[in-house]
Amino acid sequence: MSDSQRALPAVDFSSFIVSLASSGLVALGEQPDPSAKIHRANLAMARHTIDVLGVIEEKTKGNLNKDEAHLLETLTYELRMKYLEHAKA
Repeated sequence: MSDSQRALPAVDFSSFIVSLASSGLVALGEQPDPSAKIHRANLAMARHTIDVLGVIEEKTKGNLNKDEAHLLETLTYELRMKYLEHAKA
């Protein structure tokens, strides 16, 4: 099956946030880069992704359901903590 024939995941707020968080993990070197299949850290890109999640968190405050808000807060917090670990190393 070709890439164009594979079904894409549903587009909703939660999948969007998970996608951004996954990009952050790749930028931290926590997950392999999908194109290169290797772990490669890019702390500037990780910081940018975390900042984007922070802006989304700030701008959507009070407009998300409980699950969406919890997901966003949790993923943003976890990425921030992982970023600090990598930045100190």
